[in-house]
Amino acid sequence: MGGAAPGFSLRTPVAFLIFNRPDVTAKVFECIRAARPPKLFVVADGARAGKAGEAASCQAARAVIEKVDWECEVFREFSESNLGCMRRVSTGLDWVFSQVEDAIVLEDDCIPDPTFFRYCQELLDRYRNDTRITCVSGDNFQFGRTRGPYSYYFSRYNHCWGWATWRRAWNQFDREMKEWPTIRDNGRLFDILGNRANVKYWTRIFDQVAANKIDSWAFRWTFAAWRESGLTALPNANLVSNIGYDGAGTHTRKSDRYASMATVPMEFPLRHPPFIIRDTGADAYTQSTMFASMSIFKRVFLKAKSLLIPRSLKWGS
Repeated sequence: MGGAAPGFSLRTPVAFLIFNRPDVTAKVFECIRAARPPKLFVVADGARAGKAGEAASCQAARAVIEKVDWECEVFREFSESNLGCMRRVSTGLDWVFSQVEDAIVLEDDCIPDPTFFRYCQELLDRYRNDTRITCVSGDNFQFGRTRGPYSYYFSRYNHCWGWATWRRAWNQFDREMKEWPTIRDNGRLFDILGNRANVKYWTRIFDQVAANKIDSWAFRWTFAAWRESGLTALPNANLVSNIGYDGAGTHTRKSDRYASMATVPMEFPLRHPPFIIRDTGADAYTQSTMFASMSIFKRVFLKAKSLLIPRSLKWGS
């Protein structure tokens, strides 16, 4: 049956990443409110210096959290200065996972289908001690292509518009990417990607990230997962819609095919794959569409001042 199902109770904490957009923050908050998590961790960045009106917008976004009206412990990590995407999200998630073993993570512009929460919770429980799995994501960017007869499949891409993970996986996150030069110089990225064009693409991305020329926590999270040969569980139908392509987000200036994608309720009980094998066909499609040739990489460089990072690997501050 579809939906969260009568009798479902969300036990998993939710981490909510917010910044300066009270309108979209309120919409995502209503989804969280309907799910009624027992613990809500709110991570907020501070206003940028000299950005007129932003302090008021940040305060308005934070005020949305005061509408919690169910039995819930609310934890707040509000920065009074602007830390930027990488530092605010990564330190915020460090704070979350210092207190809980697992969490569902939502950004301020990512609207989840109601079944997203049950899907995440069931997979967090199922793969809790399986270190081959580093992430559970609610995103499907296959545009109608079904990858097997099961509810989800395994991928190397840890899309983060609505996702979940465990402390054991987040502990692998390394802001400094200390092992990147060794992995790059020894050709180990080819062992991961198996394609020289893809190696060239991701080498340039990781070089820029490691040099702090791209303010992205999410590329660092991807690197951490790949370094550990970690896989992500991706649903066979999309469970999260990004409504942030409004020109206000740091990394979503223009609408594209990923904007406001339709969601499809997950059917329960889940149909679990009887194996843990990466779907290479799905990943090849993702690489050729989301990370095609040089198009996105050129946008990363052109965004030297405002960082137009691929939207699947960012935080919408």
